[in-house]
Amino acid sequence: MDRFALFSECLLVGVWIAVAALPLVTFPAAFAAGTRHLSRYLAGEQGGLREFAADARAAARGGWVVGAAVWAGAALLLLDLAAVDAGLPGGSFVGAVGILAMIGLLVAVLRAASCWEPGARWSTLLAESGRTTVRDPAGSLLLVCGMAVVVLSGALVLPLAVPVLGAVAAAATAVRARRLSR
Repeated sequence: MDRFALFSECLLVGVWIAVAALPLVTFPAAFAAGTRHLSRYLAGEQGGLREFAADARAAARGGWVVGAAVWAGAALLLLDLAAVDAGLPGGSFVGAVGILAMIGLLVAVLRAASCWEPGARWSTLLAESGRTTVRDPAGSLLLVCGMAVVVLSGALVLPLAVPVLGAVAAAATAVRARRLSR
């Protein structure tokens, strides 16, 4: 029964993350609040929607810049893919590098969000998570697979992508705990 409770908490957190990320640039802050909520839940501490909302507001103070940077990276990726479609020489190589760079950026942002605590600076978190993304390829691959599950869930049944975000938050929490235990 405890495992089902954790699963249902992850699904609930996915809905909270999706609602808090509706302004689009607040996704890193919403994800940070979600992973923080799951960490509190796993530690047996009290926490609910109020604590999630307070964490999301606190994380959004600097996290919106990170969210805007992710969207700027997505715009650059679209520009790279337009170069591939135009048939420019070396376009397919540039497109592949762009896709890999965007995946790396997303993994680093998810790792940074999972380490966020009130008062933490996003620039410091991103610098550390960039190093960790490269040094821990197994954890990075787990997060990439989690993102793939969200995308595929959304492609098959769009409303299913919302609660699956909570599973990615749980994966990020587990990757962080695994790294800290080493």
